[in-house]
Amino acid sequence: MTKLWFKRKRYGWGWTPITWEGWVTVAVFALVIVWNFRRIDAIQHSGSDTLINFVPQTIVLLIILCVICWKKGESPRWQWGERE
Repeated sequence: MTKLWFKRKRYGWGWTPITWEGWVTVAVFALVIVWNFRRIDAIQHSGSDTLINFVPQTIVLLIILCVICWKKGESPRWQWGERE
């Protein structure tokens, strides 16, 4: 079994990073989001143009992050607390 980078969240649905690889993945994701916004904002003429271009690209990046979490983390499921 491979080492998990993310564990299932205790409340809700999703993952939490538990290794340095997981934290680096989340940090790189955040940096790419900020860089992408600044890049798009520099070439657009209005706020609405920026958002129209930024939102779809952010959705694609979020899907990529979810795939990485799915492959390198525990299987996701809805949970509320410690109950199994």
